[in-house]
Amino acid sequence: MNWIFLIIAGLFEVAFAACLGKAKGATGAEATYWYIGFLLCLAVSMLLLVRATRELPIGTAYAVWTGIGAVGTVLVGILVFKEPATFWRMFFITTLICSIIGLKFVSN
Repeated sequence: MNWIFLIIAGLFEVAFAACLGKAKGATGAEATYWYIGFLLCLAVSMLLLVRATRELPIGTAYAVWTGIGAVGTVLVGILVFKEPATFWRMFFITTLICSIIGLKFVSN
């Protein structure tokens, strides 16, 4: 169950990064709503990360959490914000995904 908490925490990390990206392009009340979304996603992500680290090693949990956030944020950047999907970006994202999976298999 702790791995599920950790994965969901990583997805909320992606969401708070996406909210920041959307807030950057917004003004007025719309920007405020995106910043509120950022704060809510940040709080949920942190609470779930804390919950997951009750059982999982902190080094592994933090690495997986940031890895999910990094991969997800790059993919959101490509799909939503139209950032380039170059060969090398995709190559290194793939190696990061493999590393996250590897940490899962070598952790208790």
